[in-house]
Amino acid sequence: MKTIKVMNASSKPNPHGVDARSLSDTENAQVVHITLQPGESLKKHVTPVDVIFYVLEGEGVVEIGEEKEVAVADTLIESPAKIPHRWINESNAVTRILVVKTPGQKEATRLL
Repeated sequence: MKTIKVMNASSKPNPHGVDARSLSDTENAQVVHITLQPGESLKKHVTPVDVIFYVLEGEGVVEIGEEKEVAVADTLIESPAKIPHRWINESNAVTRILVVKTPGQKEATRLL
């Protein structure tokens, strides 16, 4: 068994400039914990694999393709591969999101 406490995982530099912590990275899936402070956002980007987002805390605006909606804690969102997407924290509180990419990503994410 392998256990990881999110706050013990190191935040990696990323093109979005946000707190992103890799929790698991295998050929079958990648799991990342993202924290968005008020006013922070991810740049619109495309991933070559399917992505599942689970909002752990707070709320954020999620854009996938032409769709846009506010997602709150305990909401799961599916984002198909190769569709532009991003998150925006327009609230006054922290937003925490668990990101699961399946299968494990071999190609790079492309910023738009």
